[in-house]
Amino acid sequence: MKDFLDTADLSPELVTELLDRAERFLPPTTAPEAIRARLQGKHLVTLFSEASTRTRTSFELAAKRLGLKVVNIVVGMSSLAKGETLRDTILTLDAMMPDVVVVRHAVPGVPHFLARFSQAHFINAGDGEHEHPTQALLDAFTLRRHFGRLDGLQIAILGDIRHSRVARSNVRLLAMMGAHIRLGGPRTLRAPGIEQFADGWPGTVRVTDNMRAAIADADAIMVLRIQQERLDGAFFPSLSEYFTHFGLTPERLAWAKPNALVLHPGPINREVEIASEVADGMQSVIQAQVTHGVAVRMALLEWLLSQ
Repeated sequence: MKDFLDTADLSPELVTELLDRAERFLPPTTAPEAIRARLQGKHLVTLFSEASTRTRTSFELAAKRLGLKVVNIVVGMSSLAKGETLRDTILTLDAMMPDVVVVRHAVPGVPHFLARFSQAHFINAGDGEHEHPTQALLDAFTLRRHFGRLDGLQIAILGDIRHSRVARSNVRLLAMMGAHIRLGGPRTLRAPGIEQFADGWPGTVRVTDNMRAAIADADAIMVLRIQQERLDGAFFPSLSEYFTHFGLTPERLAWAKPNALVLHPGPINREVEIASEVADGMQSVIQAQVTHGVAVRMALLEWLLSQ
């Protein structure tokens, strides 16, 4: 595999291999000397046209801890700001022979398009509302470390499903690994056809606007933020009303299994999609997700550069 762009390109065997590799990088400190020696002289370029803290920083830390050199392109300071096309930017970068390019873009499909014009390995760090495959990997890693398995888990994914690339990637990857997913939130924020992401896999997907039905007896609850930057209409009356009816509060968390995990891909909008008591509570693994993100991306980079 040259590129890592889409969960549709994965298999249960490859997901398991990547999660197993990530175990070797916990805690995510400097990689063993043998790995650093093999990757010495490799270069990673990040090209993000959307804001990012967790994903961009964790890719940079992952690369540096493996021994790679990192170049971050600031889109506003690049020739893209002068009218250069993305295609020409990638052709220019390819002439400099980087080994890996990590791309985030607001338009679905851009990483897939750009990968065609480069010899480098491309990684999709989020393309519009389409996919965020490395987030799904780290979420699966977090769940597997706690439960020891993914098969048979009951996972509730709550919130803005319509605009969430995280939801789409998690539905496919978790269903691929045998988990059963309930998608909960307002009808206006449903994603038409998202059930098809689980087609052909052992896991199942159910969609509901009844929060108790979505959460009841769940092993884990993944909360998604309201993506205000993508809202192009009135999907609910107000943020406070959204929290009243759909936010994850301690009372709603109690509908899940005792000690159910609480996940969130970040950034968090407190008292909008999740109460602070829940986000900071004993059942929250939100900070563990961030730590695991570095280990998973170390594993992915090491694996991809061995292909």
